[in-house]
Formats: sequence, structure tokens, C-alpha cells
Amino acid sequence: MTEDLGYGWQGDLIDMPAYLKRIGYDGDPAPTPETLRALHRGHTTSIPFENLEIMLGRPVDLSLDAVQSKLVERPRGGYCFEHNRLFAAVLERLGYEVTALAGRVTMGADKVLPATHALLLVRPPGRSGDEPAWLCDVGFGAGPLEPLRFRDGEEVEQDGWRFRLQKGRPVPTWTPATAGWELRQLLPEGWVQRHTFALNETFRIDFEVLNHYVSTSPRSPFTRRPFTQKFSSNAHRVLDGTKLTTTRPDGTTETRTLLPEELPETLASHFDIVLEAEDARRLVKSLRG
Repeated sequence: MTEDLGYGWQGDLIDMPAYLKRIGYDGDPAPTPETLRALHRGHTTSIPFENLEIMLGRPVDLSLDAVQSKLVERPRGGYCFEHNRLFAAVLERLGYEVTALAGRVTMGADKVLPATHALLLVRPPGRSGDEPAWLCDVGFGAGPLEPLRFRDGEEVEQDGWRFRLQKGRPVPTWTPATAGWELRQLLPEGWVQRHTFALNETFRIDFEVLNHYVSTSPRSPFTRRPFTQKFSSNAHRVLDGTKLTTTRPDGTTETRTLLPEELPETLASHFDIVLEAEDARRLVKSLRG
């Protein structure tokens, strides 16, 4: 048996038929840009974002077996490290070149924030180095629906949702070398810097370290309250604690506050997350205080 040195994404362990069924993809799996766009869209709209294991007092396991069991075999979701652990393995299995990156979620903030987000830089095999790679971001919970070509100023509209990839613009305390790249999203208040990232390759072991902080630190937003998202072509739904918000591509929003007892049914009907009875009971109890 060959020792696992930690490189790559263990694509040989992927249950490809089960994954493709989960995201509703029945097309040609040849590793082309067209396939990549379809897989990205299928994954983003089929598998929700959620942090409920943390709220239920369980660790977030990033082993491929655990991620497949949770995100593919069960009606559950995960957060960025789980989503991109899975998607990287799928793409690797299909023959794409995959490089993981770590991002700093800013949502417009100027201060330096920790790298707590994972994304992927992907290139179809056999392509010229002059052709741009593709930035894949299936684990943010708010799109994009499809990957963006990796070039400065790339701006896309996807079913009314708009995103822009650009080189980072230095602020007074940053140098051009550390500004890296940024992904922006058009929100009602205008173009907002969503996250920044540098082109430093990240490996599975780095996912483990970052995941430990995000899932256990009292400073992490994901250890404080339930947070789930479901993104589609016509709606972005967010459950933040007991507040349910639906945003449309035109910027209109609807918000209402739920009773703790409403969460299990809301998770099932709006996010396609079905909790086992005991987990539903524990989640409701944790929100009652």
C-alpha cells in the first residue's frame, strides 16, 4: 500500500455515479469547460451550505468518506471546506488540474481578516498555459452559479446574479504583492468585495487546520448560531439563527423571524436539509436557550 503523502484530492475514492445523481447531472463527463460549468451549477444549486454539525456538538470531519456520506448520500450539506474537498476530488477524478486556494472573507471590510474560506483554481487538461484557468467557488453558499474565467476584470451575469473577478486593490497597509485577487458581487448597495485570496497553493492538511479554527474557535461566526444557505437561479435563502431571508436577483428581500420549533421543517422545505429526529430536537433546544 502506497503511503498517502497528502498531495492531491483522492479522486479515485469518489463514488462518481452517486455524486452525479446528487447534483442532477447526466451529461458527458469529459473534462471540458462546458462540463465544468454544468458541474459547478449542479453542485451549487443542489447541495446546501450549513454548519449544523457544529451546533449539534459534533466535529466536522473532512475525510472523503465522511464528506461523501454527508453531502452525497444524506439530505445534508456542509460549509466551504467540505464542499471544496468533495468538488476537488470529483474534478481530479475526471481529469481536471485542481489547485486549492484559501480566501479571506471580507464582505467589504478593510481590516485584515483570517483565511477561513476555500476555493479552487481549475484547468481542463491539455490546455495551453496561455488560456485562463477557472475560479470555482461551490462552497460559499451564495454563488456564483458557474465558475469565472481567471482573468483580471472578468465580469459575469448568471441568471441575474452578477460577479466580478479582479486583481486586488491595495489599501494603505497592504503592498501590491499581498493584495492578491478579489471576488466581488453586485448587491443592492453596489459592488462589494466578497473575499480576497492569493495564489498560494493549499493542501488537504491546510484544510484540516483551517477547519479546526472555523469549527471550534469562539471567534468563528460558525460556532455561534445555526447558519444555512441555499442558492439557485432565482433565490438566495439564508437562515441565520432564527432569521430567514430570501433575496432575489433584482435585490428584493423578504425576511421573517421563526420560532425555534419551526426550524426543522424550514430546513427541510427551504434548504433540503432533513435532520434526524434527535438532532432536530437538540437543535430546537439549543435555540430556546
